[in-house]
Amino acid sequence: MDDLQEQNALLVQENYQVIPDQYVVTFKTGTLNKPTAAKGAQEYSKVTATSKDEILSKFNNTGITSEQLKSVYAFTVEGFSAVLNKSQLATLKEDNRVQSIEQDYLVVLAPPPGKGPGGNGGGGAEEIPYGITRVGGGATYTGSGVAYILDTGIDLDHEDLNVDASLGFNAFTTGKDGKNLDDGNGHGTHVAGTVAAIDNEVGVVGVAAGATVVPVKVLDSRGSGSYSGVIQGVDFVGANGSNGDVANMSLGGPVSQALDAAVIAASSSVKFALAAGNESDDADNHSPARANGNNIYTVSAMDSNDDFAYFSNFGADVDNCAPGVAIKSTWKGGGYNTINGTSMASPHVCGILLWGNVATSGYVNNDPDGNPDPIAHVQ
Repeated sequence: MDDLQEQNALLVQENYQVIPDQYVVTFKTGTLNKPTAAKGAQEYSKVTATSKDEILSKFNNTGITSEQLKSVYAFTVEGFSAVLNKSQLATLKEDNRVQSIEQDYLVVLAPPPGKGPGGNGGGGAEEIPYGITRVGGGATYTGSGVAYILDTGIDLDHEDLNVDASLGFNAFTTGKDGKNLDDGNGHGTHVAGTVAAIDNEVGVVGVAAGATVVPVKVLDSRGSGSYSGVIQGVDFVGANGSNGDVANMSLGGPVSQALDAAVIAASSSVKFALAAGNESDDADNHSPARANGNNIYTVSAMDSNDDFAYFSNFGADVDNCAPGVAIKSTWKGGGYNTINGTSMASPHVCGILLWGNVATSGYVNNDPDGNPDPIAHVQ
């Protein structure tokens, strides 16, 4: 790495849990042969296996073994994650082909800041949650786009969701979370329902009702994962998504240049909705919320009175605000739940993006940065 890159090459964040000795390494563009396509998880695995062999060959001076490599990226950023010893780390830092080296971190769902009314019961008579109405959603989706949900998986058998697991991807390869794309947490299912719950006379209705939702499982049943795994999920979306498709990321953590770069690259074909985060902080201090681009929408949260949610992140990186307080949606086990968070606001915008561009309907009240976010609405 040259001197300009050296100062930011090895990023270590305070107050976040690191994965000991595990790093995310990215290369300068063109270091690896760029694959042309990899549709579906099986083909994606084959292509990344080829890229893995290429990395082991081109960087054989490091002594890195196949067993050390955890993830390989080829479609968005070029690079890998691996457990590295001090010697290997030092060698990579001196390699001019290396763009950045970051400590890998645990990614954990921010605990929803309190529950609204409701619980994990059955659907009962269908209702349209207030947030869906506020953003102008609820009509049955007739387009061809799909929504990639980068999260804890999705309840594959929920009667209120149109899930296509055949298009999905699992960043986990072992343990109970590596067995399938089902949701053992509930968070991913809740997100999916806000995007696209079916108008079928039961439960709830989503912004783009009945649209296909695709599970990209990057968080486990506890709601935790790794930055390296999240980047893998984004890389998969970059390999598989097409114009008209959308992706939602209701997760976040410390600043990661690699994750931001992956999202920006994938957004060349897929529109991304990103949760601003629940830390009552500037979104610029968190990835991927800080990522910016024409097809990237970072979303803050408000309540049913259009008042800014006390927990929501804010700042210049936020593009729109959407309902994120007392949001009822689908839940694991065929149920429904009402919870709070920017995780709940972001999928409103994801659903809007399936319909097309994001329009606005007024501005949120009491935005702490003094520059009120426009409230997202179907065009």
